Amino acid sequence: MSTLKEQKPSGPRIGIRIPPCDRVDRLAQTARRAEELGFDQVWFPDSQLLWRDVFTVLTAAALGTERIGLGSAVTNLATRHPAVVASAARSVAELAPGRFTLGLGVGNSSVGPIGLRQSTGAQLRDGVAMLRALFEGQEWDFDGVRSRLRDPNPNVPIHLAASGPKNLRLAGEIADGVILLSGVSPKTLAGAIGRVREGAEAAGRDAEAIPLTVSAYCAVTDDIEADARQLKPICASIAQNGGAPFLALAGIELDVPAKVEGIYPDLVHAEDWDTAVKICSEWVSDAAALQFAQQFCLFGTAQEITERMKGLHAEGVTNVFLQHVGSYDPPSELIESIGSDVLPALRPGPVR
Repeated sequence: MSTLKEQKPSGPRIGIRIPPCDRVDRLAQTARRAEELGFDQVWFPDSQLLWRDVFTVLTAAALGTERIGLGSAVTNLATRHPAVVASAARSVAELAPGRFTLGLGVGNSSVGPIGLRQSTGAQLRDGVAMLRALFEGQEWDFDGVRSRLRDPNPNVPIHLAASGPKNLRLAGEIADGVILLSGVSPKTLAGAIGRVREGAEAAGRDAEAIPLTVSAYCAVTDDIEADARQLKPICASIAQNGGAPFLALAGIELDVPAKVEGIYPDLVHAEDWDTAVKICSEWVSDAAALQFAQQFCLFGTAQEITERMKGLHAEGVTNVFLQHVGSYDPPSELIESIGSDVLPALRPGPVR
């Protein structure tokens, strides 16, 4: 008598980043399509002037899907008070039990356009402590006023996004999971994972048990050279914001001025992407962009991307979330191509 045995996935769980760039009901449909094609997670970023409200979008996605994981990647504790985040996160989590992850970061495109500073490590530490207490129904001292969250939900995992050594160690110390902004370059990824594990071990935690999510730009393409040019603003932004040493590890040497004129609101979220590519070509050559695509991103054929994802899984990465280049259109093409040609290779069906 033959029996069916379900094969284990040969790669990490796969998520997709959907910028909240359209009407909320349409964004929920995009999330639903990702679910239909077998994605494990959808992640929505938070930037109040660039996109629709992230928790409104998450609510619609929770109501419009049944299985897929939902996450903020990422919201912040600078434009949103931790108590406000606690209430919003609890509200989404109760609509999608066991499916919601609260991703937090320093602020980036949320704080920059309104003249605020990014959160410090100390502010993140205090904010996470407050969130945990509120999720668990405990009282918190708000400058002499003790209050608590009604109808709390202790089952909201908090994942911290981090890139620098200090925040990577902090995430390993206090977070339920870590979103790595290192890309998939073996050297930078190994370094980032190492810093997370240092923080976890210093806090007496099991470093191997902490979920690690890697964010990566992705394109299914037979012409990497042509598509890699679209990454020039990303490369320039990394170099501009202290990441030049990381790029140098992969042989990419860039010197980008601290301020680049003619791009709104910033390099990564440029409204006119073609213009941003043209401007950044002054500092980022075609060869450098190609090297970045090959080392830090998941650009290539479906088979090549599949093999790289399997390699990430072997290195300890538990989740990957994919980004398309652009901020003001949904990643529909990427969802279809990955869902059709990559996910089936990572999740073979039942075998006898």
